[in-house]
Amino acid sequence: MTIREATTADLGAVLALYAQLHGEDVPAPSEALSELWAAILADPNRHIVLVELERTVAGCCEVLVVPNLTHNQRPYALVENVVTDEGFRRRGCAAAALNFAGEIARMNNCYKLMLMTGARGPGNIELYETAGYNQQDKTAFVQWL
Repeated sequence: MTIREATTADLGAVLALYAQLHGEDVPAPSEALSELWAAILADPNRHIVLVELERTVAGCCEVLVVPNLTHNQRPYALVENVVTDEGFRRRGCAAAALNFAGEIARMNNCYKLMLMTGARGPGNIELYETAGYNQQDKTAFVQWL
């Protein structure tokens, strides 16, 4: 298993995983999509974590480091878009991605790492709890725009 941050060449693999996550089609290649990907990769506060198994991008998550004026001006981090390819599930990919996300947060002196999920299955909740997240400290609200 290899865990690393995404590069320019990984756009297709990431989009394929996101399509599984949201049950959507993979978007067609376009200049706008390539420009968006380049901007994401150039942002020092955004990290697309990839997990490779069998020479395949098998899972990923995104970590956003958010500058902050509270908690002695220490940033916090958000984890989003945690997904493992259907063919690689239950092999530790998501746990490895979340562990790497935690390393990124610690390297950036974050005081907390937060994650929200819409997946409520027992396996998902257990994964996040085993990775050190809890449901007691915060209440999440979402407003779809």
